[in-house]
Order: sequence, then structure tokens, then C-alpha cells
Amino acid sequence: MKIAVSSSGKDLDAQLDPRFGRCAYFLIVDTDDMKFEVFENENAMLGGGAGIQSAQVIASRQAEALITGYCGPNAVRTLNAAGISLYTGQAGRIKDLVKACQSGQMVPATAANAPEHAGTAGSRLGGGRGMGGGRGMGGGRGMGGVGRRGSGA
Repeated sequence: MKIAVSSSGKDLDAQLDPRFGRCAYFLIVDTDDMKFEVFENENAMLGGGAGIQSAQVIASRQAEALITGYCGPNAVRTLNAAGISLYTGQAGRIKDLVKACQSGQMVPATAANAPEHAGTAGSRLGGGRGMGGGRGMGGGRGMGGVGRRGSGA
């Protein structure tokens, strides 16, 4: 069986990346021999539709299941249409998660556990990076004050 996993790294000892459509990497693990292929998620920076595009990539790689943290409704519909079993709400090391899935310790998800457009700016699950553009370098010279006149007595 081929299991896709959203990953923060490039090997089986990496931690799961909880963001499906915007994860850093995908690992496709063959449970027969634990060999895997890894590839960068080229959809991570899309303005919208990252989940749908990522689901289509997973399907094109013939994955039969997906392990991730959060998955939105559009991605879930795409995965369901492709016949891919979905296991959401997961966290931990990739190797351990694949073994747990393989041994039947995970329950397939039946619905999304993230809102639509969860990875885009302004959503509940992030997107903002807290990097304001201000530099705090005011243009004033601090030379104001009250003028004095001589008291020409």
C-alpha cells in the first residue's frame, strides 16, 4: 500500500507537517518495504486552491491513503473522488504514523477538519507572518521648541 504523508522533512524520521495543502514536503511510503519517495510541495505558496492541487498530486502518485494534520473541505472532496483514504488530526514522526496506519490504529476521517481557505492570510489557521513593513525611523529632527527673545532692557 502507498501512503502519502505531509512532512516537515525529507525522511521517515521527520515530523508530520500539519498543513496538508501548504506542507513543506510529501513522502509517499510503500508499506511493503518502507521505501519512500520525497518531493517538495510546489503548491504551498499558491494564493488559493493549494489543497485541491496537492490532492491531485497525491492522486497522480497513486497513493491509497493520506496522513496529515488538517485538511479543508475542497481537498477532502478531491481526495474522496480519487478514492484516497484520509487520516487527519495526526502528529508525530512519519515512520511511527505510517506503522500505526498500516496496523489499523487510525480511524479514517469522513469530513474536513479545517475551514475553507485555511492556509490563506486572514484565516483562523495562520497565514500571517507578523512581519510588518515599518522601520521605526521617524523623519522628524526633534528641533522644535519655544523660541526666546532677548529682553533688550
